[in-house]
Formats: sequence, C-alpha cells, structure tokens
Amino acid sequence: MNDDLAALHARIDRTNELLQRMLAEVAKTPSTHAIFVDAGYLYAAAGRLVAGTEDRRAFDLDAEGLIDALIDRARTVFADSRLLRVYWYDGARRRIHTAEQQSIAALPDVKVRLGNLNANNQQKGVDSLIRSDLESLARHRAISDAALLGGDEDLVSAVEAAQGYGARVHLWGIEAPEGRNQAEPLLWEVDSERTLDLDFFKPYVSRRTAPAHEPAGGRPTREDVRFVGAQIAAKWLVSRGRDTMMELLPGHPYLPGSVDQDLLVEAEGLLQYSLRGQADLRRALRDGFWDHLQAQY
Repeated sequence: MNDDLAALHARIDRTNELLQRMLAEVAKTPSTHAIFVDAGYLYAAAGRLVAGTEDRRAFDLDAEGLIDALIDRARTVFADSRLLRVYWYDGARRRIHTAEQQSIAALPDVKVRLGNLNANNQQKGVDSLIRSDLESLARHRAISDAALLGGDEDLVSAVEAAQGYGARVHLWGIEAPEGRNQAEPLLWEVDSERTLDLDFFKPYVSRRTAPAHEPAGGRPTREDVRFVGAQIAAKWLVSRGRDTMMELLPGHPYLPGSVDQDLLVEAEGLLQYSLRGQADLRRALRDGFWDHLQAQY
C-alpha cells in the first residue's frame, strides 16, 4: 500500500513538473498581433473627417504613411508583442489590383486582399475575407491580438470566430464628425475599442486640387531622394542628439509616425517636390535615412 501511495505521489510530482515546464515555455513565447484594415471604411470615414467627403476621387490618402502610423500605434498598444503583418482589405473590379493597391501590396509586412467591386462601386466579399483570415490566424495560434479597423455589422461573425479560438479582438474606429460610423453590435462584441481622431489622420489625407506643374528638374530619382534622406539623418544627429536618434534603431524599418512625417516634410522642402502618394520615393527616403543612421552605430 505504501508503495502504491509513493508511486502516486511520484506521478503527481512528475505531472506538476511537466506543467511548470509548459507554463515556463508559454511565458517565454512572445505575443503576436496583426492589424486588419477595411479600406472601404477607412477611405469613407477618414475622407469625411478630414476632407469633408467620402468620394475617393476627391482626396488623396498617403496609405504608406498611414500604415506606418498604424503600426506605430499598435506597437504602443501591444507593447510586449511583435507584429505579424498588416492586412489591407479593399475592392477592385474583377479583383485586379489598381496602381495604388499595387503600391500598397509592395510595402513590407503588408498583405493586400481584394474583394470585388460592383457597378455601384460597392465592395463585395471583403467581410468574408476578413473573417477567413481572422479565424485561420487565431485557430493556428499565429496571433494573440487583432486590431480591427472597420465598422460594418457583418464583421461581428469574424470577431466571434477569432475569439472562439482564444484571440482578443480590439476594434479601432475613426472619429465621426457626428453620430457613429461603427455598428453597435460590433462594438458590443469586441474585447476593447479605441478611436483615432482628426489629428491622427490629418497628415495622411488631403483634398485634391488642380494638378501642380512639376518643377523644372522633373521627378527626382530614387538615388536623389535616398541622398536627401541621408542628409536629413546627418542633420538630425547634430540637432536632436545621438541618444534621441539611437532610440529609433530598435524600430527599424519603421519610424514613429511623427518622426516619419517630419522626415517627409523636410525632404519635400529640400527637393521642392511632393512625395505624397509616391511609395517608391518614400521608401528611398527612408532607406537613405536608415542607411546613414545605422552607419553611425
């Protein structure tokens, strides 16, 4: 009898040891988050908030700058987590990428997923794509948290699917000039909610005006812009201090939204050329900035 009791205690001790090891491994596993953007909601809500219109043809959206700002915000919200990627959901006729969608798809850590666009320019199939990705990533434990920028009630099923596999879903909204621009059933279902305000979007949305004449030198080359990025990095090292600039290094290849906006404005002043909506030149600018900064450390 004593032998049986001793054996039982030994098995219990062994089970406890295995559980402790498992918990220790789980504790060491970093959390992972992803950002899911319903572009239809984004363009409509941000356009109305900043430009006073939901018509995409009436304003420009600096998608690259905005995506970087969303990544930067998520880094603050999910401080002990790493980014999986940004999922960008939009509509296109026959699901063929537009030039703008191609430039967004070329960005690092961004996946563009296209639904259809009907004759009335309404998105079809986007909600089902969001649900499929949310559910699949949660089921395979690829993410622990999802930041969902959207407002359609049809997204409720996507939220429920992800939560069913243990992921937490955080709804991000865009400030509405009046009333709400997100469905209440969606707000009730998510784990948390936050609103991005006018100041957040102002740097990335601008109402279109008559096309300006290009400067006499024409469009700068990628190397020209890359050189300007390095120039600005060298200037900032002197004016802002090495310690301040060193704090940017862990975020490579991303810059905080405010820093990225300062870089863009200063570069446009030096080049006398607008880089808004020109993803290849924006990347060249950041590449030059990072190249110089990393060479100093």
